[in-house]
Amino acid sequence: MKSILVINSGSSSLKYQYFKLEDLSVINAGIVENIGQEVKDHASALVLMLEALKIENLETITLIAHRVVHGGEIYNKATLVDEDVIANIAQLSALAPLHNPANLLGITAIKKLAPKVTQVAVFDTAFHQSMPRENYLYALPQELYTKHHIRRYGFHGSSHKYVSNEAAHFLEIAPEQFNAITLHLGNGASVCAIKEGKSFDTSMGFTPLEGLIMGTRSGNIDPAIVSYLLQNDIYTLDQIDNVFNKESGLKALCGDNNMKNILSRKDEDAQLARIKFVQSIASYIGAYAARLPKLNALIFTGGIGENSQVIIEEVITLLGDNFNITLDKNLNIDRKKKAQMISDKESSVNVLVIKTDEEKQIAKEALALL
Repeated sequence: MKSILVINSGSSSLKYQYFKLEDLSVINAGIVENIGQEVKDHASALVLMLEALKIENLETITLIAHRVVHGGEIYNKATLVDEDVIANIAQLSALAPLHNPANLLGITAIKKLAPKVTQVAVFDTAFHQSMPRENYLYALPQELYTKHHIRRYGFHGSSHKYVSNEAAHFLEIAPEQFNAITLHLGNGASVCAIKEGKSFDTSMGFTPLEGLIMGTRSGNIDPAIVSYLLQNDIYTLDQIDNVFNKESGLKALCGDNNMKNILSRKDEDAQLARIKFVQSIASYIGAYAARLPKLNALIFTGGIGENSQVIIEEVITLLGDNFNITLDKNLNIDRKKKAQMISDKESSVNVLVIKTDEEKQIAKEALALL
């Protein structure tokens, strides 16, 4: 049987999803955890994965595709893994020190165990390489970009690309004529403006810290806060990185980064967190809608975007009459549906909830190389 295996290799875990090549139907999926503790290394994790999949040899798999977080400006599409690609992923680790080295561990472990198997790297940043210069450059001295590669890269690319394509198909609009705003809302959250089927602008920037308020990330803040904290010996550089990425966002506002828990609470802190989260989403929708020639759709996805009807309703309410967006009065999100229209016939913009499938998008892009 011809097949595609999609791997998301982290520092201490290895997630996988196994597809039939002919129709990209899922055969099996799972995760190996505690690598470096209960599981010796990534090679050992791969052996456990093969046992779970009931596969004797990795080389019986037609294609193995890897999620790689950062492709910099080098990669704007999926690419076959060779020694140059491995070297580039390693070099780009400076831009994603928590992710690229871990992604590379999965690639190199497979290369040792099954050197003949075809491997493909699919980059989170690749979809956003279509952004025009005025959208990816920061208003900083040019040498910071030309010498040090500081610019907006954007993330969640596979998710934004997948739901955008699904929405265009659902609405029967040619992708090259499709303009939308995709909202990937989860513990990590980002917004993407889709213009003529391509990423035009996105909320995450040089790192995934920029943009929306997230579960534990601060989102947009005044950068002078960093220098203030350092100059006054309030935090060290490592502490700042930890606080902004792991102790901020919803967690900082109300002590919890689980939206389901937050919505069940009635205290002031939970209400504040909820309001600020919704406000940050609505602000990006307004900013991006003003710059698109026509807005065909708003697309909600991700853990919160697919499941929290309350948050969706509050975002649409906050947009107000200026957008003339109205939801179905009998709205009830059906979590079994892959795609659902949730706006009514009078709405000037289609509002959809689409289940994201980053692994399937990765498999599609890898298959395209064949």
